[in-house]
Amino acid sequence: MSEFKKILVPVDFSDNSRKILSSAADLAQVFGAELSVVFVVQSFDDYSGFFVPHVPIAQFEEEMVRSAEDKMSSFIKESLPADTAVQTRVLAGDVAETIVEHAARTGIDLIVMGTHGYKGLERVLFGSVAEKVIKTARCPVLSINPYR
Repeated sequence: MSEFKKILVPVDFSDNSRKILSSAADLAQVFGAELSVVFVVQSFDDYSGFFVPHVPIAQFEEEMVRSAEDKMSSFIKESLPADTAVQTRVLAGDVAETIVEHAARTGIDLIVMGTHGYKGLERVLFGSVAEKVIKTARCPVLSINPYR
């Protein structure tokens, strides 16, 4: 079995990601690994040709990042015991690509993430972040179904 010294957990601040984070924290404790939690603000660069927002896109993304940083702080406090060592980051970009790039750049050994279980039209419209990460990550990815 590989040694996992750095575990990355992408979250979306949902109750399901709280469950995934708890499982990842347990794994980190078992392996004596560092726990890193990220939230990715979806970049709107790809959509800028479809609509003209009232606020410049860059300014809107900056506000989203600031808001997510505040949310990350409260999410971690509510989700993990106070003595849990954890690093947090809020990033912006394509969600799956940004997770994979961040993992490679920071030497992550394992990504632990949930599945949302989209089916049918939802899956066509939204795709699967977990599936894209599993297919493109350079490290192992543990995918957990939070509904079970």
